[in-house]
Amino acid sequence: MRKLSDTLARLSALQARQSHQPKVSDFQDRLSILPDFGSNPGALVGKFHRPEGLAAGAPLVVVLHGCLQTAGAYDHHSGWSRLADEAGFALLFPEQQRANNPNLCFNWFQPGDVRRGAGEALSIRQMIEAMVTMHRLDRKRIFITGLSAGGAMAAAMLATYPEIFAGGSIIAGLAYGSASTIPEAFDRMRGHGGPDEAALQKILRGASSHPGPWPKISIWQGASDRIVDRSNAVALAGQWLGVHATSGSQSRNDGRNTWQVWSDADGEAVLEINMIAGMGHGTPIDPERLGTPGPYMLDVGLSSTLAIAQFWRIAEAEKANATTALRPVPSAPRSAPARAEEEPARSAQPTARPAWPSPEMDADAASGVRGIIENALRAAGLMR
Repeated sequence: MRKLSDTLARLSALQARQSHQPKVSDFQDRLSILPDFGSNPGALVGKFHRPEGLAAGAPLVVVLHGCLQTAGAYDHHSGWSRLADEAGFALLFPEQQRANNPNLCFNWFQPGDVRRGAGEALSIRQMIEAMVTMHRLDRKRIFITGLSAGGAMAAAMLATYPEIFAGGSIIAGLAYGSASTIPEAFDRMRGHGGPDEAALQKILRGASSHPGPWPKISIWQGASDRIVDRSNAVALAGQWLGVHATSGSQSRNDGRNTWQVWSDADGEAVLEINMIAGMGHGTPIDPERLGTPGPYMLDVGLSSTLAIAQFWRIAEAEKANATTALRPVPSAPRSAPARAEEEPARSAQPTARPAWPSPEMDADAASGVRGIIENALRAAGLMR
């Protein structure tokens, strides 16, 4: 059982982290406003980037920012629009509004916002349809990615509209259906409680009537993340292994990225985890190749933007491979980065999930201190 004092301490710590985040430097916003795109029940803003001269039938990538971020800032720091210009695909950036969430987090833990045909999920689906129609994009090559709360919302979109997406990428996010209340959201972020693997797989299958095929999934996680625990990456992989038929997995470690991939019977990679050693909470970038450091945009010598685009096969392999995209660490010669060591194929199951305690809060949390908790949750952007 979780003590009330622990819950309050975590709320206080989260507020302190948010209040001390550095300001985002000035940048040129490369995004345009998406005009009316539907009923928009989630009250989101739509922004997009279409490279000049983009041909009909190009892919579409949907990018979801994290808390305390905007669409334009996330694009600037991640480098998605620069890569889109080079590789030839369109971008859609749904953007949260403070009226929905004070800290601009997508409401991944609110059942009404992550259900098919409702809330923020439906708003994003309507934006996708508007983009595909307006710019004559390829319906078979639609992808989605997101960081943190945006990653959890990307997981929700992949679960509720799997027929729409060819692939997805979740960075420091959480499994779909892992939380449906405010206390659960905090516990899951810290790696406590939650549905077991079988339950998560059932939740995924129950989110739509889709029989398959299923989008390929790329998961990214900082091994030293203190906001979203690394166990959430394992839970995500376990959830998606329930729908992907895999022949086994392979792993390698180059000293910075521990990479595990599951392939189908044809040898096609359908699921991967990238666990970045020493990295905290944020999106991995490499300013020497693509991206600019900023709040939650972390220079680790590896561009996840490039690597994800390669995993989806919408960018050139030599520019986006998760191994070749590594910038050598400063102590190593630039011509001789650490060599990746491949391991033999393993079973198609991820590492065992920790035995977590029950997610229920202490009984006294429901009485005299409810107002204190709710005020703190609102300030942290986790309650309306």
